[in-house]
Amino acid sequence: MLMSNRDRPARLHYMAYSFRVLQAGDHVVCAVTGQKISLDDLRYWSIVRQEAYATAEASARAELKARGH
Repeated sequence: MLMSNRDRPARLHYMAYSFRVLQAGDHVVCAVTGQKISLDDLRYWSIVRQEAYATAEASARAELKARGH
């Protein structure tokens, strides 16, 4: 039986300029907003914190929080 990756979260390893899929899925969840992000639309993440972000604003908010602001 074929397993579908539809509506399943993926587990990724975030690297500079790319990411590696560790567990197949079709989306990840934004660490700030909780929004589902399609892997095709994923543009923002933190290598250090290994987190995905839905938008540049969410990424900036996470960075400020990590710095204690």
